[in-house]
Amino acid sequence: MASEEESLRALESLMTEFFHSCTTNERKREIEELLNNFAQQTGAWRHCLFFLSNTRNEYVMMYSLTVFENLVNKMWIGVASQDKMEIRSCLPKLLLAQHKSVPFFIRNKLCKVIVDIGRQDWPMFYHDFFTNTLQLIQSPALASLGLMMLKTTSEELACPREDLSVARKDELRKLLLEQVPTVLGLLTGILETYWDKHSVIASTPPPSPTSGESVELLGSLFQGSQYSKLLCQPMAALDNESQQLCCLVLECLAHLFSWIPLSTSITPTLLASIFHFARFGCDLRTKAKPGSFISSHTSSNGQLNPGTMPPASNGGGRNGQQSEGNKVDRARLGVYAMTCVNELVSKNCVPMDFEEYLLRMFQQTFFLLQKLTRENNAHTVKTRLQELDESYLEKFTDFLRLFVSVHLRRIESSPQFPIVEFLGLLFKYTFNQPTHEGYFACLEIWSVFLDFLTTKIKSRLADRESVLNRYKDALVLLLREVLNRIQFRYNQAQLEELDDETLDDDQQTEWQRYLRQSLEVVAKVMELLPSHAFSTLFPVLQDNLDVYLGLQQFIVTTGTSRRLNITAENDCRRLHCSLRDLSSLLQAVGRLAEHFIGEVFAARFNDALAVVERLVEVTCYGSQTSLYDLETAVPSVLKPDLTDVHAQALAALQAYSHWLAQFYSEVHTQNQSQFMNLITSTIDASSPLITAKVPEKLLLSACHLMVSITSTVRPVFLVSLPAVRNIFNLITTENQPRRLPQEAHMLVCRALSNMLLLPWPNLQESEQQWQTRSSNHASLLGALTREYKGIRGTVNNTPRQPDLDNMKAVIHQTLPVLRDIVDSISGESTKSRQICYQSLQESVQVSLSLFPVFIQQPDVTDEMLAFFLTLFQALRVQMGVAFTGQIIHTFLSMFTREQLAASILQEGSAGCRVVQKFLKILQVVVQEPGQAFKPFLPNILSLCMEQVYPVVAERSSPDIKAELFELLYQILHQNWRYFFKTSVLTSVQRGAAEDTMENEAQFTAAMQAFGQSFLQPDIHIFKQNICYLESLNSKHKLYHRKLFRTSMLFHFINVLLQVLLHKSHDLLQEEITLAIYNMASVDFDAFYSAFMPEFLNGCQGVDSSQRAVLARNFKLERDLPSFTQSVQRLVNDLRYYRLCNSSLPTGTIKL
Repeated sequence: MASEEESLRALESLMTEFFHSCTTNERKREIEELLNNFAQQTGAWRHCLFFLSNTRNEYVMMYSLTVFENLVNKMWIGVASQDKMEIRSCLPKLLLAQHKSVPFFIRNKLCKVIVDIGRQDWPMFYHDFFTNTLQLIQSPALASLGLMMLKTTSEELACPREDLSVARKDELRKLLLEQVPTVLGLLTGILETYWDKHSVIASTPPPSPTSGESVELLGSLFQGSQYSKLLCQPMAALDNESQQLCCLVLECLAHLFSWIPLSTSITPTLLASIFHFARFGCDLRTKAKPGSFISSHTSSNGQLNPGTMPPASNGGGRNGQQSEGNKVDRARLGVYAMTCVNELVSKNCVPMDFEEYLLRMFQQTFFLLQKLTRENNAHTVKTRLQELDESYLEKFTDFLRLFVSVHLRRIESSPQFPIVEFLGLLFKYTFNQPTHEGYFACLEIWSVFLDFLTTKIKSRLADRESVLNRYKDALVLLLREVLNRIQFRYNQAQLEELDDETLDDDQQTEWQRYLRQSLEVVAKVMELLPSHAFSTLFPVLQDNLDVYLGLQQFIVTTGTSRRLNITAENDCRRLHCSLRDLSSLLQAVGRLAEHFIGEVFAARFNDALAVVERLVEVTCYGSQTSLYDLETAVPSVLKPDLTDVHAQALAALQAYSHWLAQFYSEVHTQNQSQFMNLITSTIDASSPLITAKVPEKLLLSACHLMVSITSTVRPVFLVSLPAVRNIFNLITTENQPRRLPQEAHMLVCRALSNMLLLPWPNLQESEQQWQTRSSNHASLLGALTREYKGIRGTVNNTPRQPDLDNMKAVIHQTLPVLRDIVDSISGESTKSRQICYQSLQESVQVSLSLFPVFIQQPDVTDEMLAFFLTLFQALRVQMGVAFTGQIIHTFLSMFTREQLAASILQEGSAGCRVVQKFLKILQVVVQEPGQAFKPFLPNILSLCMEQVYPVVAERSSPDIKAELFELLYQILHQNWRYFFKTSVLTSVQRGAAEDTMENEAQFTAAMQAFGQSFLQPDIHIFKQNICYLESLNSKHKLYHRKLFRTSMLFHFINVLLQVLLHKSHDLLQEEITLAIYNMASVDFDAFYSAFMPEFLNGCQGVDSSQRAVLARNFKLERDLPSFTQSVQRLVNDLRYYRLCNSSLPTGTIKL
């Protein structure tokens, strides 16, 4: 014993030294090695048992338990049965003796080690494992320990990790399911007992000011059910110990509900008990004061945020004197109870016999919702929700989301469920949320409900009106309130809290997210109630527009400066709010544009016309008065507001471009004056803004509107408008004093090009005036490329640095514009593309001649290749085979192996992007049908497999690899007959066995590249390539081809199985298993008789008897679900056997 005492003291000393702040990393590594060596010794557990019994050092306890955990989970199979029996006997005794004296994390770890033993040995060798746990729960003094054991058992046995065989996992689940009724009965009994024991049932409750309302709504919710009486009982006044125990029971139930199926084992009594405790979350006394959580409740597991509001005062008596920590415990009861409810509600698969329980659950939850949203003299709904625990509110919102998204379709038509009253409660709950996040979550619930309603109406068009009438009042209220919430006029305090500067992951500010989510709800209501939504929104817009349009009278001009003569602080604040609201309402009007087109165009024409006329009026007014250019009393606030309103008006008008296009097609044979006036005014409003002096936000809005008019509406008369001619002159004039910013310049050039290239709607081909438009387009592009084409005459092979910088600047300015013009007509008619190419032809030839000069300048090469890529994608037919061939030949000769290698090795650089674009161009080339580009295939394949692939094979290079493998896939897919000459008729007559193979070496090299990619860690390349192989199989029967079948098939299956075994690409399990199935299904007989025995024989770390079990368990099934199950079982059990075998003591003889 003396030696064990000495060992314990030495261990305590080592552990204290290890965790001391002065200990060096080197010394820590030494100590770690010592401890690991000790843990590996046979019989180390005996010393650890002594340490656990005789130390108070937490580090030593934790280390000793880790030794036990390692022994049980990794070496248990090699432990002698006598030792196992001793461990099974000693550890539970240790737990019983010390559970109150050790820290909770040590107790929990000890529980887990005992459960781990049960996971291995119950019921065969540890038959009383579960009954011991149940006995602990039934013993009042040890119930909390028993519940901790039960929760750990549920966590570790119901969903065990992979260190068990599939058979054992199935056995454990079956054993646990057998115990579920007993366990649930036991837990129900505890909850009922504690509730009844602590209930305070007064014989004559005091009259409630809201009792009449309460009875009325409860009557409609429950129709006199017993639950209304149960839930109206006074709250139980639990002491601290009882609260802790009930929290544990509810935690256990929450975990049990996460995996047990819905069944009658979940009794009405259990549900009622859970809802009793859910009421604690609604209790205003449950919210802790700021800061009290840490000081008074340090034993909490930290799951809850106590919030910030002080608790509401409540009367004297026992509850009135609770500690703040006790109040947090009451909140935790509510949170855990709602977690239980949400676990049940999240299950979509509901057996018929459980539907009644579900209805009962919803009734009980809506009793709580009513309680949460009831006003009385002391509290408004908002203050009530503010004073509740934030976590409880989150759980309750989660419940509402699950109810609406998963179960509303089941419950909505039930006569026992008052859906309209529920929506009324949800409305109150939504618009009294204390936080923005809570409000967002509730808006999401309304969105799901509106989607449900829209789908329901589309499927039942016959009774559309009756369904809508049922919900109309709720939708009207919702629309009005959401619109109010986005206006400073009604909601200034909350809106000013929103951040409008910091961008989130979706590149939007908090304010933009708030507005977007609100407008989505408005748009969904508009789809259901179009005329009502319009008549609600338009007058509100008009009110704010009147303020904006009235600003002209306050403009004072002195000399060259113009000033807005509104200076009083209050007036400036009101103007700021009105302009912000106008900006939001303009976005709302723009969002609704899609509801005025298509089949409803004629029916809603007048409403849409009123909107468009108003928007045109506003944009013209803004441009004429140049409000963005005014001096104001508060320039940092009002100037951005005025700019934003103007920009949003232009954006809203742009949203109606599809309506304008439909208007144009409807009136093209009638009087067009109304339409012409709208378009002319729109262009007049936009054109003055297309100048570098205008704020960029406004400039870009005007440019985007111009692009939409020219690409979507396409009026014939546009090109003749004076404003358009002015823009044409602005863009084509040499030596402009101030050039437009690049993005605006590109948009204007695209608009002008569209005007000349895109076919006019409603006109015959003979009326399109292509010749005039063609010459105008040529002069436009001639002006845009004047400087660029001039480079060719001045360039030599080694330009000086200043000249080089100027040339590069011209290239970077010109090519993106040309690329954008080509891109915008890529899907248009042949005539448009012909004219475009004619105008571009000289610039393309200039680019090709400049390419060799700039080959060592990757930023320029990148820009040039981006241009050529767009040309190949959009205009390769117009360029012709000869010229395209010349371009490809130039590229192939310029990109030497050294050039490619140098570029690829600089990952993320411009050089790397050049190679990517080059590969993309080749993808376009190899996809071209016909024989024109087939002569390039050998060179392209050679470039891929001999120049690019060797450089990227052993490097990550994800971007280049993605493009390279896509190119290989396209070569194989689009040029299959380059490798396999067999005709369809031959393959039908002779079967696929006699493939006539050509270029076999290149095909084999490509397949090896695909196979090699499955051995590398990049999951995106892996997924892409497995999809490519599957696609080649479905389109060309790749796996059935003789070469693949005889020399590659088993290699691929082997690699994919090894990937599953190593769990390196677990996210792709389904895709990998499906690919293995498709490969095996080529010849199941060969797979089962040849591949599987060979695969198992080659498996390291398993013995012959284990191989036999693995082979026996792999069922000879040919359907996908059974095959998938067999593969999963094989992978799991093979990993399990390897784990067991690797942990056996040296020299163990396996029988």
